[in-house]
Amino acid sequence: MRNIILFDDKVARENLLPLSFTRPVADMRFGIMTIRQKWEKALAGNYSYLTVEYLSKKYAKSIAAENVFIAGNVCPDSELVAMIETMKEGDAITSDKGLVAFCGSLTDFECRQWRNETRLRHTPLAINMLYDIFLNNDKALEQDFKVLTAGRKSAPLSKTNTVVGDAVAADGTPRIFVEEGAVVEAAVLNVVNGPIYIGRDAEVMEGSCIRAPFALCDHAVVNMGARIYGATTIGPYCKVGGELNNVVMIGYSNKAHDGFLGNAVIGEWCNLGGGTTASNLKNDYTEIKLWNYPAHRFLRTGLQFCGLIMGDHSKTGINCMFNTATVVGVGVNIHGAGFPRNFVASFSEGSSAGFTDVSLAKFFDIAERMMARRKVELTETDREIFNSIYNIADTYK
Repeated sequence: MRNIILFDDKVARENLLPLSFTRPVADMRFGIMTIRQKWEKALAGNYSYLTVEYLSKKYAKSIAAENVFIAGNVCPDSELVAMIETMKEGDAITSDKGLVAFCGSLTDFECRQWRNETRLRHTPLAINMLYDIFLNNDKALEQDFKVLTAGRKSAPLSKTNTVVGDAVAADGTPRIFVEEGAVVEAAVLNVVNGPIYIGRDAEVMEGSCIRAPFALCDHAVVNMGARIYGATTIGPYCKVGGELNNVVMIGYSNKAHDGFLGNAVIGEWCNLGGGTTASNLKNDYTEIKLWNYPAHRFLRTGLQFCGLIMGDHSKTGINCMFNTATVVGVGVNIHGAGFPRNFVASFSEGSSAGFTDVSLAKFFDIAERMMARRKVELTETDREIFNSIYNIADTYK
C-alpha cells in the first residue's frame, strides 16, 4: 500500500488564507468532496498531511522509507493518477505552478532532489487562489458526482417534487442522486445544466427551487422557499435559506434566512444572521480587486463577480451588508448598520463604525457554545491551533 502524503504548496496555501489558517489545503471542500477525499477515491494508499507546524498535531504526517508526495491543492484525474501509479523512487511530476507529485524520501522531497522529472502535458483542476473555489466549482462538482454515483442506484425521489430536465441522462446515468435517509419534498429541481446530489440524511424542504449543478452534503438542510443557483455546494451539517448563487460552504455553517449570497466561499462554524446580504458585482461593473494575505493588499482578479470570503468561526448579525469581494478572517463578529471595510482582520468585532480585538477567552467561549449544539467538542489541540492563528493573524492587520 502506498504511503501518500498530501503536502501544502506554500504559495497556494498563503493565497488561500484565511480558509487555510484552520486546515491543510487538501481539506478544502471543492465540488462535493474535499481534495483529500477525491484522492482517496482515485488512488489507493495510506493518507496523511504535510502542512504548517501549528496544524501538524491535528493533521499529522506519516513517513515511510518511500513516499508519494502530492500537492494538496491539485485534484486527481485519470491521466495524473496513471502517471503517479507508475512513479519510481526519485521521480517527480511538475507543472507550470511547480511540483505536483514526487516519489521518494522526506529528505529528498524537502531538498527538491529528484532524478527524473516529467512535465504535465495538461492542466489538472486545482485551487491556487480563493476565487478558484467558486469559479471552478461546477467542474469539480460534475467530476465528484460521477465518482460518487458510478455503479450505484439512487434512493427514490418523492413524487411531490417537480423535475425540470431529464432525471436520467441518455446514457442511463442519473442526473439526480439521493442518498439513503435524505428527504426531498415539494421542491423544483432543474437539472438542465448539471447534476443534483443530495447527501445522506440531508433535507430539502418544501417550496425550494434549485438549479444544478448543486450538492447538498450529509446532514445539511435547505430551508423552505430557498432559491439556489449553481454551481453551489452546501457542506455537511450546514443550513441554508434565502437566495444563493455559486456558493461553497465548507461545513457546519448557517445561512438559514433570507438575504443574498453569491460567488462566495464560507468556512466552518460560521453563522450569517437573517437578512445578511453580500454584493457580488460592483455598481460600475469594473474589475474586482480582492484582499490577498501574502501581498498585504488588494490584488486584481480579472473577475467581474466575487462575493464574500469568510474564514472559520465568523458571524454576522441581522441585516448585515457586505461590499463586493469582502474578505473576513477567522473569529470575526460583525453587527450593526452600514458596510464594513472590504477586509476584516481575524479575531475582531464591530461594524462600519470600527472594530476592536476579540480576546481568545471570548472567542473560545462562543466557539464552544456553537460547536456543542452539533455535539462537537472544541479540543485542547483546537485551542492550541487557534492560539497560533491568533498570533499569526495579528501580522495581517
